[in-house]
Amino acid sequence: MWPERLNIDEHLLRRRIAEGIGERVALRLDTRDVTYAEVDRAASGYAFLLADRGVAPEDRVLIVLPDSLDHVAALFGTLRLGAVALLLSPGLTPADLGGIARLARPTAAVVHQRHRRWFEEGLGAAGLGPPPVLAVEDGSTAPDTDVAGFDTAALDPAMWIFSGGTTGLPKAVVQTHRSFANTTELYGKGVLGLSLEDVTIAVPKLYFGYAMGSNLFFPFSVGASAVLFEDHPTPEAVLSRVQRHRATVLVNVPSAMNQMLSHPDASIWDLASLRVATSAGEALPDVLYHQWQDRFGVELLDGLGTAEMWHIFVSNRIGEVRPGTLGTVVPGFEIKVCDDDGEEVPTGEVGRLWVKGDSLGLGYFENPEATAEAFRGEWFAGGDLVSIDGDGYVTHRGRADDAIKVKGRWFRPQEVESVLLDHPAVRECAVVAATDPSGLARPVAFVVAETTTEQELTDWVLDHLEPYKHPRRIHFLDRLPTTHLGKIDRGALKRQA
Repeated sequence: MWPERLNIDEHLLRRRIAEGIGERVALRLDTRDVTYAEVDRAASGYAFLLADRGVAPEDRVLIVLPDSLDHVAALFGTLRLGAVALLLSPGLTPADLGGIARLARPTAAVVHQRHRRWFEEGLGAAGLGPPPVLAVEDGSTAPDTDVAGFDTAALDPAMWIFSGGTTGLPKAVVQTHRSFANTTELYGKGVLGLSLEDVTIAVPKLYFGYAMGSNLFFPFSVGASAVLFEDHPTPEAVLSRVQRHRATVLVNVPSAMNQMLSHPDASIWDLASLRVATSAGEALPDVLYHQWQDRFGVELLDGLGTAEMWHIFVSNRIGEVRPGTLGTVVPGFEIKVCDDDGEEVPTGEVGRLWVKGDSLGLGYFENPEATAEAFRGEWFAGGDLVSIDGDGYVTHRGRADDAIKVKGRWFRPQEVESVLLDHPAVRECAVVAATDPSGLARPVAFVVAETTTEQELTDWVLDHLEPYKHPRRIHFLDRLPTTHLGKIDRGALKRQA
């Protein structure tokens, strides 16, 4: 399907200029609108600055910027040179930053001035000297120049996409130019049906591959526009901009949905412009789906993607949602459910999800053992446990490394979390396995809740689930810890348990 030579900068940005829509709005910022032609010029400016600092094809460039024109231009400028982009969050711990930098050995970095000290201290603590740094100020502009795109192969590395890292330092998946073009076509256009008139907005920031696709690459592929803002994505920050920009697609995550639903102003926000919202990154409890539908009346599509496949390859469809499921495979991908030996299990039984398609990454950088375990020829054998019914709908059954075994019986933490979230006092929760003094695994819950007690919540779970699944301890927190991608940090919770 895809040609041998492909550069995603040419495919997503420069082609829009060639189509004659350079004056259409590409980015909707708080201060102004930015056209495709302006993004293209800024990308060339960053390509010039990076090349001047020694960046060549396949060199790695760290980008640590807020969501802004500079972020987008630095990304496309890196790709224009045939270099490899690594988008990082300034919320990384110094240890995680140092670990990623040791692995990446970047040629250059683009960092906002307010994060420069953190960046250099993090690398210094890891025993690394900083690479040549472009320090970006608010409102800074790259030089007005034109840089020709490098002729990359479709399977050349384009970006590193980091795995979720919910239990430790994330693995670096080397993703190709073809992967981004493929999922943009199959999911962005095929499932979401994006068109020239769409306006997208996302809760997660661009350094999260889910948002970088849905709120940049997908709209750019059709000449639509994306809303970007630097603020923390509180309900007010997101939904006020939905109203202001009349957004049509909201890219969301379950934890943020929960905050929006519990917000005192939830009933007065005008979301009439939205035609669809998406959910990914963590499990979407069916109770949350129904609450969202009842409150906002906006179609909500849950789906599943992985860093190894870049983005979503299983999704519900508009008008065909089955709450509690991830939907069906996105046309163009193929999935199967296998046991530990790689043999397919019967319909309806739980097993490990395997997927193949043209978005498959090249493997984990300098991690041959993990690559051999997960990348099986054309297939990626992930850690997600699922079942597929007779109609092809996929139900998530947890992660192989998160499943809890109690009294010889396995269950997934999401079962308990869904029940806890149904309690009127609980706003957020997570369930993990902890080892008791006898060395046995026992479920422990962490909740963010209004007035309630441990005994009340324990009784609530016992009234709704089999007794062996109830949490043996319930800890109350002001907030749940999260990873660099905004997912619940289950590793941190296990250490607290």
